[in-house]
Amino acid sequence: EVQLVESGGGLVQAGGSLRLSCAASGLISEYDIGWFRQAPGKERVEVACISGSDGKTHYTDSRLTISSDGAKNTVYLQMNRLKPEDTAVYYCAAVDGGLGVLCKAYEYPDWGRGTQVTVSS
Repeated sequence: EVQLVESGGGLVQAGGSLRLSCAASGLISEYDIGWFRQAPGKERVEVACISGSDGKTHYTDSRLTISSDGAKNTVYLQMNRLKPEDTAVYYCAAVDGGLGVLCKAYEYPDWGRGTQVTVSS
């Protein structure tokens, strides 16, 4: 099991940007890492995922960029042109790499505690 700690959330005006960080306790090259979000009263949904083994990425929105820094064992989520509907708790999650899993929350067993992102209009 890998421990994950998210940071970088906060309050931002619509149109602004944020970069979220997910620091892992293990080597991120051994995991697929995903970002997911959950708005109040809604289910947790995928935002972006990255494969630790080959760097392949999956996005749900062109405003997003997911990247990783192996030296820091950290995965980032850059979010641009934020909208009020992006308001949610953002979580990062991990699954053992090389399994070919989908970028879906149910595929990921290890989760961080989340970081709140609030976008004001």
